[in-house]
Amino acid sequence: MMNKVLFFFKRLKERLWVRPLIFCILSVVAAFVAKLADYSDLNEIVPEIEKEAIELLLTTISASMLVISTFAVASMISAYSAASTTATPRSFALIISDDVSQNALSAFIGAFIFSIVGLIALKNSYYDKAGLFTIFALLILVFAIVILTFVRWVDRIARLGRMGPTISRVEEATLKALNDRKRSPGLGGLPIEKYTGNGHAIYTDEVGYVQSIDMETLQEYAVSAGISITVLAVPGTFASPGKIIAFVDHATNQTVDTDSGTIAKCFTIGENRIFDDDPRFGLITLSEIASRALSPAVNDPGTAISIIGVYVRLFTQWINPIQPDEAEQIKFDKVKVLQLSLKDMFDDSFMAIGRDGAGTVEVGIRLQKAFQSLASINNKELQKVAMRHSKIALARAEKALDLPYDLEVIKKTAIFTDHHDNQWAN
Repeated sequence: MMNKVLFFFKRLKERLWVRPLIFCILSVVAAFVAKLADYSDLNEIVPEIEKEAIELLLTTISASMLVISTFAVASMISAYSAASTTATPRSFALIISDDVSQNALSAFIGAFIFSIVGLIALKNSYYDKAGLFTIFALLILVFAIVILTFVRWVDRIARLGRMGPTISRVEEATLKALNDRKRSPGLGGLPIEKYTGNGHAIYTDEVGYVQSIDMETLQEYAVSAGISITVLAVPGTFASPGKIIAFVDHATNQTVDTDSGTIAKCFTIGENRIFDDDPRFGLITLSEIASRALSPAVNDPGTAISIIGVYVRLFTQWINPIQPDEAEQIKFDKVKVLQLSLKDMFDDSFMAIGRDGAGTVEVGIRLQKAFQSLASINNKELQKVAMRHSKIALARAEKALDLPYDLEVIKKTAIFTDHHDNQWAN
């Protein structure tokens, strides 16, 4: 249940109205709480503030903040559109959850609501001497927050939605998901490479992508029913009524009734993939950005080359072992979960770039250098998949390039494919 609650609150972060609503409520509360100062001893201490001065400040804020809020919304929508058009629509969720932009919009709208409520209360002589001083102090605080927020937001909005920052945000989200999965390869359960049992298959009635799994509820049910559950549909898997999402194995030869509905409800299925627990989605999103950059309409191989460098960083980080104290303990020993496959991750990352960049020499060279860098790491599985993709990329280049010189340049940077010579090219 806690997993579902956390998942719900993470999704709220992507809603543009949540933070402005919270700021609006706080603004209304602050305007009315200022009245409490009139019932304290502050009347004997604080200086007297002219009502007209406060009214002028409130009027200025109410007039300017509405304009700035409208400008902020227009600028953010423009940035979101730019990110979807120049990069990929899959990056939209990361762009819209930008904390600086959301905080800026919330601060502007909150200041506007505060000024309106304060102005209405002031016109109706709601405040006395201490209340007027408190409102004045809050106004100074609001001014400071708005100015600092605006200065910081101007720098962010100038970069929001641009190609470089968008790639950085996708890389950051992907790296976080990879690190989380590396610390807990079984999502808190027992990680397995493949399922070899012959258990009872579990299906779902929904169609969409698995976004989250309630491992805690699965564990509780497995313990109470005396069974073990193997999860096949990890986050990012496309689920449909005819596709198995899990298997149930009984602890003894005696079979018991299995509540398939309870198990299926532990899988949160939605229309879109999300970045949180799905590292492969981040890799695919980066690949889509590179493919769009390599399209004839855009013709920007530099972006594809930049993303290839991102992949080298991500896979290097993925292969690096973690410290023993960083690994999460297995909390759900009755639930088994399929691990991420390095082969699938490489396919997600390099297949599209190798296909779309096969006719571009600089992209072919960068791909081969990336495979060399990754294969030089002392990891047999990584070396195997890097060699495989090096061969595929070279074969694509041989089909796409007409000039022998261009092909020869790529071959010089490729890993030798002759089984008699397993060294690197010069």
